[in-house]
Amino acid sequence: MSSALFVVSEHGYWGEECIEPLTTLSEAGVDITVATPTGEPPVLDERSVDPDEVDADLAEHVREVHETDERLNDPIPLAAADAADYDAVVFPGGHGAEWDITQDTHARELLRESVAGDDGTALVVCHTVGILAFTRDSDGEFLVEGRSVTGFPNAWEEGIVDENDLLPDGRKLPYWVEDEVKAAGADWDAELDDDTSVTVDGDLITARGPPSSAEAARTLLDELGIEAPA
Repeated sequence: MSSALFVVSEHGYWGEECIEPLTTLSEAGVDITVATPTGEPPVLDERSVDPDEVDADLAEHVREVHETDERLNDPIPLAAADAADYDAVVFPGGHGAEWDITQDTHARELLRESVAGDDGTALVVCHTVGILAFTRDSDGEFLVEGRSVTGFPNAWEEGIVDENDLLPDGRKLPYWVEDEVKAAGADWDAELDDDTSVTVDGDLITARGPPSSAEAARTLLDELGIEAPA
């Protein structure tokens, strides 16, 4: 049985970007473990289940899984996780990841190790693509340098933060994902004219945002050689 580790934020993950891959991989028979920085249950970004922000049925589904899924409610700490134990490491998105996941040395190690050899694969979604701006390979070079990636674009961020880079909940955005990842040497293309954006470069899969979550999950299954559920 194939296995995957989900690395989820304690500062607010975006519901669809975690729950869609989680349920899709589960239905395909992938054994899933959830990890958070401290081992406490991940926190759901309330905007991602607000019917004024997302489809009401989706919001209800996300909240139900968030509250009842044993894996989400009993995660392991990141420091206890080893990428070698999993076929894939998945990094769901959400603004919250900028405060913990992308800045966590163990998360960066998991990403580095999951794409270092021939056996692992990493899927990084939306704002968590920012981790690529802070992760270096074994030679000390930026892991993302020269790689083709997608992720949460500046054009979308502009519609969320105010003139002082403050989010609707009052927190200041630490950095803009597109700017930092491009500065680390990525070949960035968020494909803004397309409904979805998922990019595969070797063992690294990146996805732009919530609407790309389902495609990202299917792409990961394809990379693992697993048939996606009907």
